[in-house]
Amino acid sequence: MTAQLIDGKAIAAETRAQVTADVEAFVARTGHRPGLATVLVGDDPASAVYVANKQRGCEEAGINGFSHTLPADVAREDLIALVEQLNADPAVSGILVQLPLPDHLDGVEITGLIDPDKDVDGLTAVSAGRLLSGIDGLRPCTPEGVMLLLERVGVELEGAEAVVLGRSNLFGKPMGQLLLGANATVTQCHSRTRDLPGVCRRADVLIAAVGRAEMVRGDWVKPGAVVIDVGINRTDDGLKGDVAFAEAAEVASAITPVPGGVGPMTIACLLANTLKAAELQA
Repeated sequence: MTAQLIDGKAIAAETRAQVTADVEAFVARTGHRPGLATVLVGDDPASAVYVANKQRGCEEAGINGFSHTLPADVAREDLIALVEQLNADPAVSGILVQLPLPDHLDGVEITGLIDPDKDVDGLTAVSAGRLLSGIDGLRPCTPEGVMLLLERVGVELEGAEAVVLGRSNLFGKPMGQLLLGANATVTQCHSRTRDLPGVCRRADVLIAAVGRAEMVRGDWVKPGAVVIDVGINRTDDGLKGDVAFAEAAEVASAITPVPGGVGPMTIACLLANTLKAAELQA
């Protein structure tokens, strides 16, 4: 059995095309164009690439991009002042502070200052609380992207057993909540989970986000399960996911590749969130 390949690039392209059309409809209706402000502190090369991709995505979707780059040694007060200024700016629908921040700055504190209605990363305590309570709001982009992938390949989540490897605030916890909201039965695993392979083997939907290359082996996968690999690990053999792809693909019914699976969905969902933020404010 060879698993169906879940093509994140193609699904992301369709999502972005829909967002582009919806942005123009929003502009026609309100006379206001959505805007995304990105804040990059320091000169981390990976972060700079991510931010450039986000800004390019905005341009392609007809969203105004506001790019703010600050030196690595920026004072905490100056960064806070910028976030407050962006909160108050009606041209800015969404705000994204690129993480990680330099050591002298607290990423949780800074993201926590973003207006929850402009929190396109879905990381503030208010956004997390809205998700937990089932109240409409902005959801973290990568888990949202995974939900879109599952929907597009026709996965029936209601009543399904879903296992999430990882419990980070960025991905694991919100992923579990979104799956619960879709009426899946969710098990959240972490480094202290006993018999991790055994727990994974129960999953109808297995989602790996641990940051360890090829940790999930083929014999961890239940025959016919859907496997979503969120990991991106740089190895001597190139980019690898958290799942041993070749092994898992022989057992699963559908699987995401790395790269080209979950990654492209993150920016697509960021653009969708920026439009949603504009609608929340309108």
